[in-house]
Amino acid sequence: MKIAMLARNPNLYSHKRLKQAAEERGHELDILNTTRCTVHIASHRPEVYYNGEACVGYDAVIPRIGASITNYGLAILRQFEMRGCWPLNESVAIGRSRDKLRSMQILAKHGLGLPLTAYANDPKQAEEIIKAVKGPPVVIKLLEGTQGIGVVLAETMSSAKSVIEAFRGANVNILVQEFIKEAGGTDIRALVVGGKVVAAMKRTGAADDFRSNLHRGGSAELIKITPAERSTAVSAAKRMGLNVCGVDMLRSNHGPVIMEVNSSPGLEGIENATGKDIAGMIIDYMAANAKVGKTKTKGKG
Repeated sequence: MKIAMLARNPNLYSHKRLKQAAEERGHELDILNTTRCTVHIASHRPEVYYNGEACVGYDAVIPRIGASITNYGLAILRQFEMRGCWPLNESVAIGRSRDKLRSMQILAKHGLGLPLTAYANDPKQAEEIIKAVKGPPVVIKLLEGTQGIGVVLAETMSSAKSVIEAFRGANVNILVQEFIKEAGGTDIRALVVGGKVVAAMKRTGAADDFRSNLHRGGSAELIKITPAERSTAVSAAKRMGLNVCGVDMLRSNHGPVIMEVNSSPGLEGIENATGKDIAGMIIDYMAANAKVGKTKTKGKG
């Protein structure tokens, strides 16, 4: 199988591990810098070019699209899909997961556990939406933030209103969520591959940080998740339409609540915490399922 990976940094742990796992299994994997890909749009002849040469002969594509280039990356991925190239995660599903508001709406529609969440455009409604999520304290998130960037814990009404008004004054879209105090600064990352949880870890934030992201100094350890947490993670992946994802959950007094569904989960933390060959599992899933033209949406929005 010949695989293209859309990724800007070939030296990241996750990208090196996926390439290694593919080559160990006899596959060919090329890492293509997403920003150097171009699309040529012509009737019945959708083409992708990389450094001026046509990208032909690929059976499957692994999208590892950075959050800062989501729209451009999805355009490239759609072009691969229209050529019949099988994507590990489809463009439509990635688009859903990158839009925090849309993903919350989809998960809520299907009855999955979520923290109370409010969204408003008018900063004059700040107090109203803070009360709607039973705050303060409240967690305020940028809709486009990743890896804990753009996430603020506001512990008083005045500080929460100030943060909301500041963000909205800068014309930045935000969500306001209830603060799950009982989680104690920890969360769970469940890694789903092909509709199954293949690994799970507990992440704990640094001593002075309520966020548990490993990129922000958090630590990770192996954890045994409950049947409810396993079911929640699998359902979240299914509802988002993702074959591979990391589902981040908090343990609340009323069961697991989903914080985010990550369509390009990092592998370093969870492989180190669990000792599992996650990269190999992903490549094995691709080898068993990748078929030309099998894409559900075929590049449609």
